[in-house]
Amino acid sequence: MDAELPSTEPAPTPVAKGEGPVRVSRPEPGIALIVLDAPARRNALSREMMSALGRALDEVSGDRDIAAVVLAASGPAFSAGHDLKELNAHRTDPDGGRAFYAETMEACARLMQAIVCTRQPVIAAVEGVATAAGCQLVATCDLAVAADTATFATPGVDIGLFCSTPMVALSRNVPRKRAMEMLLLGERLSAEEAERYGLVNRVVAPERVRDEALGMARAIAGKSRLTVAIGKEAFYRQIEMPLSEAYEYAAAVMVENMMAADAAEGICAFLEKRPPVWKGA
Repeated sequence: MDAELPSTEPAPTPVAKGEGPVRVSRPEPGIALIVLDAPARRNALSREMMSALGRALDEVSGDRDIAAVVLAASGPAFSAGHDLKELNAHRTDPDGGRAFYAETMEACARLMQAIVCTRQPVIAAVEGVATAAGCQLVATCDLAVAADTATFATPGVDIGLFCSTPMVALSRNVPRKRAMEMLLLGERLSAEEAERYGLVNRVVAPERVRDEALGMARAIAGKSRLTVAIGKEAFYRQIEMPLSEAYEYAAAVMVENMMAADAAEGICAFLEKRPPVWKGA
């Protein structure tokens, strides 16, 4: 939604400034922190923001030293969704904006799929409002932690622009009736409701959001990175398959996983009652 909508949510914990609308840091070994840093625009998913976030994901996905990623934001909004001012400015294009809109939605689809395809689990740390494509961003992440003051909505229906692309991620994360309720009514969900719906995993006090997300990332970083990468890819592949195909695929994945050195090490360590020493192979 429009980055100019008013908000009463408290500002999240500040983070050191960097260059551009997206910043990447390494707060701990094995963990990457990606921060959406366009608070004046409520971290709207402009073309510039999506491009910068895509580059950041490419950077961390290709880094084998990174085991998990936390996606956070500065300012009172996690993300207000697509930048409506940017979209509306192209109404005067010769084609009425059709080409720009198509390119923008394709860029959004690529970005969301890039999160799913990133080898490392991506954990959303939501300290403020997440609406429309911003809500889609939360739903697309593998895990999500929200402040108890955070809110979520897909209110496009209120302005004549149904949240069709957010619907893709939303309908794959929450029950159908709940997804349709959000999409058709456009009402805001509290963090507690979002947790009940299955949109977020945990709800904590605002000052604890990033620490909680980092704690989850830390726990993941203690696992075999190869095993986690195998598991994440397998999860998203099998979930779209019919039951028999899913079992056939998952069984083949387990066979290949069993052949990995980390599986041999993990099983031996368990039987010998000692901590495993992962090789990443």
